[in-house]
Amino acid sequence: MFKNIYRKTLKLAGHKNSKFFLAVISFAESSFFPIPPDIMIVPMVIAKKNNYLKIFFIATLFSALGGLFGYFIGSLFTNKAILLIEFYGYEEQVLELKNQLSSKGSAHSVWLGTLFLAGFTPLPFKLFTITSGIINFNIFAFFFICLLARGLRFFIVAYLSAKFGKAFSIMLEKKGGMWFSVIGIVIIILVLLVYLIFR
Repeated sequence: MFKNIYRKTLKLAGHKNSKFFLAVISFAESSFFPIPPDIMIVPMVIAKKNNYLKIFFIATLFSALGGLFGYFIGSLFTNKAILLIEFYGYEEQVLELKNQLSSKGSAHSVWLGTLFLAGFTPLPFKLFTITSGIINFNIFAFFFICLLARGLRFFIVAYLSAKFGKAFSIMLEKKGGMWFSVIGIVIIILVLLVYLIFR
């Protein structure tokens, strides 16, 4: 089933209305859809390299808006959202996080870093957007991190697809998850170092 959805999503990259479908997939993936927009971004950029900034912008904006939708699912339909979290086996962690956020200020910083990593790496982003709603995390900080993390990720994918074409596509398929995880962790470490130096 998953492979079938993957193939159908990939085919949309060659559709005449591919930008519209990219917006839909980017929105849906941040709240409930299992396939990331990267699989559309790469072939779309390779086909029209001069459009890589437009493609990156569409994916970023609608992914962040989809994140807001996920946030409101968690916030307004908490009982239903918990069922999804249960399905992935994270119910205890979410409830523990909610308790920590109500008692520890440092937990907010930790969640910001976690949310950034989820948006930048191949982690299931929808779980983190929904969880942010369940725990009533600051919605403005949430939306900013969504824009930042998704923007960085999709810009890298779009730019390197335009620069290296098929070679980057092959690398992304084989080792993309590892490299995005490494880059995301390095960014967080650098931000922490800057914070510690200038605080």
